[in-house]
Amino acid sequence: MCGLAAIFAYAPQARPVDAGELLGMRERMRERGPDGAGLWCADDRRVGLAHRRLSIIDLSEQGAQPMASADGRYRIVFNGEIYNHRALRAELDAQGVEFRSQSDTEVLLALYAQCGPGMLERLRGMFAFAIWDRLQESLFLARDPYGIKPLYYADDGRTLRVASQVQALRAGGAIDAALDAAGVAGFFLFGSLPEPFTIYRAVRSLPAGCWLRAGGGRVEGPRRWHSLAQVWRDAAAAAAVLPSGNGLRDMGEALRDSVRHHLVADVPVGAFLSAGIDSGALVGLMAEAGAAPETLTVAFEEFRGLPQDDAPLAAELAAYFGVAHRVDRVGEARFRDDLPRILAAMDQPSIDGVNTWYAAQAARQAGLKVVISGLGGDELFAGYPAFREVPRWTRWFRLPGRIPGLGRTVRRLLSPWVGHRLHPKAAGLLEYGGSWPGAWLLRRGLFMPWELPALMGVEAAREGLERLAPLERIGAVLVPDPGTAFGRVAAMEAGLYMRNQLLRDADWAGMAHGVEIRVPLVDVELLRWVAPVMLRPGQTADAGKQALALAPRRALPEAIRQRRKTGFTVPFADWIGRIDGLDSWKREPALAQPGCHWSRRLAYALGQDLLRGL
Repeated sequence: MCGLAAIFAYAPQARPVDAGELLGMRERMRERGPDGAGLWCADDRRVGLAHRRLSIIDLSEQGAQPMASADGRYRIVFNGEIYNHRALRAELDAQGVEFRSQSDTEVLLALYAQCGPGMLERLRGMFAFAIWDRLQESLFLARDPYGIKPLYYADDGRTLRVASQVQALRAGGAIDAALDAAGVAGFFLFGSLPEPFTIYRAVRSLPAGCWLRAGGGRVEGPRRWHSLAQVWRDAAAAAAVLPSGNGLRDMGEALRDSVRHHLVADVPVGAFLSAGIDSGALVGLMAEAGAAPETLTVAFEEFRGLPQDDAPLAAELAAYFGVAHRVDRVGEARFRDDLPRILAAMDQPSIDGVNTWYAAQAARQAGLKVVISGLGGDELFAGYPAFREVPRWTRWFRLPGRIPGLGRTVRRLLSPWVGHRLHPKAAGLLEYGGSWPGAWLLRRGLFMPWELPALMGVEAAREGLERLAPLERIGAVLVPDPGTAFGRVAAMEAGLYMRNQLLRDADWAGMAHGVEIRVPLVDVELLRWVAPVMLRPGQTADAGKQALALAPRRALPEAIRQRRKTGFTVPFADWIGRIDGLDSWKREPALAQPGCHWSRRLAYALGQDLLRGL
């Protein structure tokens, strides 16, 4: 895990690369890579690469970046881990490829030299990288299928700038700071920035599962090389011919395989542990693999003695598997003191990630650079209400939703009661509930599109929604059609909520402390194995979670398997009314209503700085 930066003056009229700008970009990401730093510029100053290093695989100087191929043709900066790099190295070695290090970075270089963009299909891991080809004078960027690792770029028509963080691009001093109304609208709708948008009009996120190449005076892409929707579509066909037998019972081997791959490291690997099935099963599988992880639980003082308090059961679970365990308790006073650091680390606004920031802090204090997280289990094994509610709404509201203007008319008639007796989402059920993207927006959205003019101003909201096109943006993750209700919801949950919120939060929160967070349940090979089993006719809603709980040879205790889901939550409902800077929502009557969810209040509070820049 690292931070990368690159500048490529790809147009003939572009100014030469400024090494000072590149250095400024790199040093803005110091926390991402506290173990080392590198910078390289070509002699003609047309391209430059920079890197901050967090040493995890091959801790020697041979693993330092930017790294050049033996013949000097290729250079790379890379953020992430390639979990099957040893198998790939063995194949390349058998073909006569010589290596000078034990790093996965050098494997990427050799594979790109051999296969070009086709290499991406052979990678198992989380990654974002930039590869310079001296002979073709081109810069190639790529990102992993789920978007676990971020990659941002700015293209002014002459020069391409690339970094692992949005604020690193800004730190170079050459990026226009004008805010993007589409990004701001997306934040209010979802509580995070939906890719490819960022808070700046000049900066874009390279979409997950895509590559981009600059050279020959132009930029090609982004081009999609992987689609989660296609995996679910293929799974629907495979489920129809799946042989009889209990595939869920056999799922344990696929989970063990993913865990084994995610343990590849030259440093100790710990684990976040809650009182839930996802992290508990992973800790059990890690212990089974001989990893004996040190486990970490973050608990909150306001939850002590309540069902949301994970600490007691997590400690019992750690003892059950015979692994070391630490608990870190956080209260309001500590959060108040830490808030400026948390907001500075966010890179872009988010209503989530505070829990992970504290968990990563605890990991670093324990001397860990790498931790395993149970993130992704709910998206894979239907742990969210969306798996029930979104299909139900599309059935109920499909026919009335086809009557032109009916949904909008009903919403307008109900508007006097919205915010007082009626939730804004309820007013939009007829208008949005009959389509898959609309029903998902109703389930996951914080604010509804018709609320944005009051938040952003009429003109900014109009521009933002027009360019964001939220329903089309949501619908894009359903291409090609996954073919089943389960697959559609799973594709939206993983391709939107998990990607734009959970994975991005895990990245910035972990990197703020120099901690790499690995997610074995967010793995394409695991998905390909699990998806057909989950789609098999007659499968019960909780079958996947129960299979996960039974995956360790010593299955999770009954108390964990039957525990009501609470989630890894933060007591924001108590905090945001008492902390300066987070209490601006009190000025809005609709947000001050007793039944208003804290996430709407927090999004409003965090969005105030954005609104001042529009």
